[in-house]
Formats: sequence, C-alpha cells, structure tokens
Amino acid sequence: MTTVEMLLRVGAGVGLGALIGFERQYRARMAGLRTNALVAVGATLFVLLSAWGFGNAPGNADPTRVAAQIVSGIGFLGAGVILRDGLTVRGLNTAATLWCSAAVGALAGAGLYQIAAVGTLVVIIVNVALRVVGRAVDRRPDTGDEQPTSYAFMAVTKDDAEAHVRALLVQSLTRTDFRLLSVSSTNSANEGYVEVRAELAGDQRDDKQMESAVSRLSLEPSVTSVRWQVTTVNGDEE
Repeated sequence: MTTVEMLLRVGAGVGLGALIGFERQYRARMAGLRTNALVAVGATLFVLLSAWGFGNAPGNADPTRVAAQIVSGIGFLGAGVILRDGLTVRGLNTAATLWCSAAVGALAGAGLYQIAAVGTLVVIIVNVALRVVGRAVDRRPDTGDEQPTSYAFMAVTKDDAEAHVRALLVQSLTRTDFRLLSVSSTNSANEGYVEVRAELAGDQRDDKQMESAVSRLSLEPSVTSVRWQVTTVNGDEE
C-alpha cells in the first residue's frame, strides 16, 4: 500500500468521524466533534497498523486481530460516558454513537469507503430522525391534555456564585428537550443570596427531565435550594 492510500484512509476515518461528532456537538452531548473524530481515526490507525505494520506482507496480514480488540476497547471508553443521574441513566446513546464511530473508522482503515460513508449516514439519521420518533412514542405522564407546557426553574445560591450557577443552569437545561426562554436573577429574602430563575417551554410535559436537571444542580455546594414548577398556558402555576 502506498503512503497516499494510507493517508486517504486516515482522512476518510477522521472526516466521517467528524461528521458523526458534529451532530453530537450540536446537541451539546458529552462526546462531541473531537471525541468522535478521534475514536474513528484511532480505529483507522489500528486497522492500518495490524494490516501493514511490523513488516507484514499483504498475504500474511491479519487485520482482524486488532479490529477485534477495537470493539472491546471502545466498550471501556463508552462505559466512561454512561452516568447515573438520580433515577435516570444518561449517556447510553453517546456510548453507542462512539461504538459506531469506531466501526466507521475501522471500515475506512480497511478501505471500504462506501460502506463507511453509508454507516456514517445511517448513524446521523438514527440520531436525528429517530430522536423525533422516540419522543412521539415515548410514554408521557397523563396531564389531561396535550397542550404546550411551560416550566419555571429556580435555584437559590450565594452572591459570589451567581455567574457560575447561571452557567450551570443554562448548561443543564439546554440538555433537555425544552426551549430555554429566559434566565434572570433577583435578590433572595436571605441577605447575601440570589435566586436564579429560568423559564422554559416544551411541546409536551415531561417532569422526568426537570428532576434530572434538579439532581445535577443540587450537587453544587453553593446552591442552597432548587425547585421547579409547571406553568399552564393561561399563566397559572400548578
């Protein structure tokens, strides 16, 4: 194999991995553009090493030996992004996407460009299109109607930690399926404390995601209380 062909395979691996990671980065997931690109190009390099490294002749090369280890190795990496958050488990889809990125990189390293490109397209379609389908078929709490729901999310924190808590609040809420409408701060009844309030809106009610956001923010030492409440379409609060 020529150097040009090797560079072409490496370029295909990192490029296809970056395409998968772009969608993850846009969704603000833990493993984004760089992580997926690195996983894919790493798998590509390992396949090339197994097939052409150590003075292997084409007839004696056995790339399956390293390719098999890529599968188990990515399993450990994927386990690192799976987190238990209160009663929910986060990161399963991110771990599965990393696994797919490694497969795409291995295909690129083997020179199967068309299959690698198709695999990349399928991964992106699954993460984008099936996300909408999943929300449509997901079982929702019985609220008595299907009208859009607004949430108010409040956290009380110390004055000197206001900016930090605002940033954490925005980061936590943007990972949900709700639209962040506004974030504001007001003085709390206790001197030296402020209340950070966020307003959100969604097409359907999903209290589970609000509880997950509460769990993340309640771990912050400077936060003394966190709560949320549902605001109906006519402006009344439950």
